[in-house]
Amino acid sequence: MSQLLVRNLHEEVVESLKHRAKANHRSLQAELALILENAAKIQPTNFWNNSAKIREQFAKSKQSFADSAELVREDRDSEQ
Repeated sequence: MSQLLVRNLHEEVVESLKHRAKANHRSLQAELALILENAAKIQPTNFWNNSAKIREQFAKSKQSFADSAELVREDRDSEQ
């Protein structure tokens, strides 16, 4: 695994991260690793590419989806 060193952080940022780690019952290092892992996953290009793939899969399946409002109405009517 790789290691990173981040220099010159404002003390308020460090304190905020320490409080966040404590609130989540993690070490500061574990909290920072999780934050960086999550940030690395959020890539707009990946999002749009993945969205396009999902739309293609749905189009190929030729599966249709009911209007959710109609399903909610049916549910409500069956409860009465």
